[in-house]
Amino acid sequence: MTLQGTIVVGVPRPQSSGVSGYSGCQNVMTEKNFPLPQTFTAWCNSHLRKAGTQIENIEEDFRDGLKLMLLLEVISGERLAKPERGKMRVHKISNVNKALNFIASKGVKLVSIGAEEIVDGNAKMTLGMIWTIILRFAIQDISVEETSAKEGLLLWCQRKTAPYKNVNIQNFHISWKDGLGFCALIHRHRPELIDYGKLRKDDPMTNLNTAFDVAEKYLDIPKMLDAEDIISTLRPDEKAVMTYVSCYYHAFSGKQKAETAANRICKVLAVNQENEQLMEDYEKLASDLLEWIRRTIPWLENRVPENTMQSMQQKLEDFRDYRRLHKPPKVQEKCQLEISFNTLQTKLRLSNRPAFMPSEGKMVSDISNAWGSLEGAEKGYEEWLLNEIRRLERLDHLAEKFRQKAAIHEAWTEGKEEMLQQRDYETASLSEIKALLKKHEAFESDLAAHQDRVEQIAAIAQELNELDYYDSPSVNARCQKICDQWDALGAMTQKRSEALQRTEKLLETIDQLYLEFAKRAAPFNNWMEGAMEDLQDTFIVHTIEEIQGLSTAHEQFKATLPEADKERQAILGIHNEIAKIVQTYHVNMAGTNPYTTINPQEINTKWDKVRQLVPQRDQALIEEHARQQNNERLRRQFANQANVIGPWIQNKMEEIGRISIEMHGTLEDQLNHLRQYEKSIVNYKPKIDQLEGDHQLIQEALIFDNKHTNYTMEHIRVGWEQLLTTIARTINEIENQILTRDAKGISQEQMNEFRASFNHFDRVTFKQNTLLNHKKKKMSEFARIMSIVDPNRMGLVTFQAFIDFMSRETADTDTADQVMASFKVLAGDKNYILADELRRELPPDQAEYCIARMAPYTGPDGVPGALDYMSFSTALYGESDL
Repeated sequence: MTLQGTIVVGVPRPQSSGVSGYSGCQNVMTEKNFPLPQTFTAWCNSHLRKAGTQIENIEEDFRDGLKLMLLLEVISGERLAKPERGKMRVHKISNVNKALNFIASKGVKLVSIGAEEIVDGNAKMTLGMIWTIILRFAIQDISVEETSAKEGLLLWCQRKTAPYKNVNIQNFHISWKDGLGFCALIHRHRPELIDYGKLRKDDPMTNLNTAFDVAEKYLDIPKMLDAEDIISTLRPDEKAVMTYVSCYYHAFSGKQKAETAANRICKVLAVNQENEQLMEDYEKLASDLLEWIRRTIPWLENRVPENTMQSMQQKLEDFRDYRRLHKPPKVQEKCQLEISFNTLQTKLRLSNRPAFMPSEGKMVSDISNAWGSLEGAEKGYEEWLLNEIRRLERLDHLAEKFRQKAAIHEAWTEGKEEMLQQRDYETASLSEIKALLKKHEAFESDLAAHQDRVEQIAAIAQELNELDYYDSPSVNARCQKICDQWDALGAMTQKRSEALQRTEKLLETIDQLYLEFAKRAAPFNNWMEGAMEDLQDTFIVHTIEEIQGLSTAHEQFKATLPEADKERQAILGIHNEIAKIVQTYHVNMAGTNPYTTINPQEINTKWDKVRQLVPQRDQALIEEHARQQNNERLRRQFANQANVIGPWIQNKMEEIGRISIEMHGTLEDQLNHLRQYEKSIVNYKPKIDQLEGDHQLIQEALIFDNKHTNYTMEHIRVGWEQLLTTIARTINEIENQILTRDAKGISQEQMNEFRASFNHFDRVTFKQNTLLNHKKKKMSEFARIMSIVDPNRMGLVTFQAFIDFMSRETADTDTADQVMASFKVLAGDKNYILADELRRELPPDQAEYCIARMAPYTGPDGVPGALDYMSFSTALYGESDL
């Protein structure tokens, strides 16, 4: 509530204008039973106790004006005019007027109230005056987000309690009845005082008393309200609640001001501490950097040369480490030092501090001068190093070149003497000798190419001696060793070349003989192996013609044996010539013939084997010829019988098919006729058995084909079994038709009609395609019929299934709907049935059967224990259809 201008207090008058939230003292106690004086008394005492006093009765204790003036001095912090100390009425009125004038001086226009009413103890006027003081000094100055007074206080409460569950502050009366609003304000600012999570909205007494006790004990806010009064009052007094809540605002806002002041001091101190730290960091960094420069410059000014290239290179490497590892961090430190100095000066200027003045010799300019000296020394040191390295490099170059060439030559000669002294050619074959010769020629070329390197090594050694190289003795010794070794290699190379050429000529002669032996021995050996394989081959023939062909080929083979023996003698002569050369010239043969693995012993062994196998083959061919003559006799014997039995079975199958379609007369006559026909077929069994015996003889003789007949025993067996099965099935169909006719009362005329209809579609089976074409107009009906007559989905319908379907369609049978209707009668026209009703109407065993299988009824009209007889009836007939 914004307080500006006039606040109306006392009895309202027509010409006066009120302020939002208060319009006259007659509204001070809108709830007659709410103790507003108690609240105002507590509020006054919370301020008067700061002056060491208090009031007991708000109507009486302010009548003399003394404590009223004291109250205004405490809450305003200002001094009022000196009060009158007399006890007379005029003194009291004077004091009260001083208090009212002070209130008016604060921008509050008092209407309808005078000092006389206060002095006379007018309760309404006294309470109105206190409420005016509370509004002006406790509420008017509250400002939250451009709202003030009552609205500002309400907005402050809403903002502080927004995160809390079950708290919704919309006013200063009923929103506070459960006590959670007071607890939330305390917990928001002092969470350690209240365990908000344990509070319950349905326990306002505990919540209110908790808040009041904690506020009084820890926040110095007196208990201005009574929990029982708030709970028992339908609408707590708004002014009492506002007065009490404003104490929370002032208690916590004072804490916030203290925190703000502390934060400001901390911020100022933090800036000062940061600046001091930056100054210390600068001083330390500057000292460290100057000390490093002081230690580094003498090292860079040292120009004492080293005697070896390695030492100078180490100096250069140390300098590179300095440039790469040691100097870059110092460059960063120098840059950071300048940045820190500039940043520090800027911060000091912005915070109104005096500029920073480093210690003597540590200014940025001093560091820059020292750094310049460092770089000057560094540049001179680098130039000196490079000159010294170039000087030593000239001398070391020749020595390094000598070492490299000598090392290459020594690596090349390693193992060469041992290689030239080898006598590997003594046990080598001709191909290996030729390879060794080529390898030796390549070595001779390589040896000639290395002549130039040896001469270079000697020239470099001579130049190093002339230049007085410090390590000349070792160079000379190494050079002499290389020259001596080179002379020895030349001599050994010539000796090995002569030995290889001599051995090559001998081996070439032997190789020619080996090659001729291999060329003639290989085909002869293959001929013998093929002959042995053919002579030992287990031939399999099935006809006389095949065995005669084998015998003719064998006779032709025997005619070639004399010529083969001449070839064998010639091959063995070549081998003997080779052995003579080896013995004459003492050639050390390292291995066998390189062109073949065949040897004379193997040829003789295989030839003897061929000679032994020829008569064995003669005997085997004679025995097989006799066996084939016997097999031919068995084939003809089986074929003569099979060519008679096979057509007979086929004719009988066709006759049975015609009989099953064209049968006339009664079913009993048809049955007798079929049984007589079956007997005539069974009497043919001995001929089948005789054929089985002949077939067994053929199997024992391992005869697998028979050109004299197209019938096999398997064909005869299958045909015979099909014949017996067909006649038995046909007889069984007639028997089942008799049973169906007798069970369902089908007349002979109906049976004949069913047979004619069935035969119209198919002689043997009732095809689904035909029935589909016949039932195009009712696809759903067709599906139902097929599920009955062909439940296994085989794609065919037997005549028996056709009769069952036709008899069921034409007969009067029970359906699922009829059974449902019967159950509905037993249930008294309900959609469900009870177990007691089933036991009452059905036999015990059938009643229990239904109870055990019926599912519970789930309809909206069901009762406990209700059973679903509809699904039971449907399932019952679904099973019967299967």
